[in-house]
Amino acid sequence: MFDKLKQLKQFKELKDSLSQEKAEIEKKGIKIIINGEMEIEEIHLNPDLNKEEQEETLKACINEAMKKVQMVVAKKISQTPGFGI
Repeated sequence: MFDKLKQLKQFKELKDSLSQEKAEIEKKGIKIIINGEMEIEEIHLNPDLNKEEQEETLKACINEAMKKVQMVVAKKISQTPGFGI
């Protein structure tokens, strides 16, 4: 039972740590920030781009930021005792 409580504590600490991680990507004046819980925290658009350019650039930024934060999360999880992959 104490092992389960210890694992729950480790899981909570890991979750808290991951929520502090961020991935920031900027392309063509468009910037996006995603946290370790895969939530978009900020989006800054570039009014100098037309609608199609903004859409394509935003999509590219989101995809790259997601991949970046997934790599950070996977690395943290693999380095956490009891949660290694």
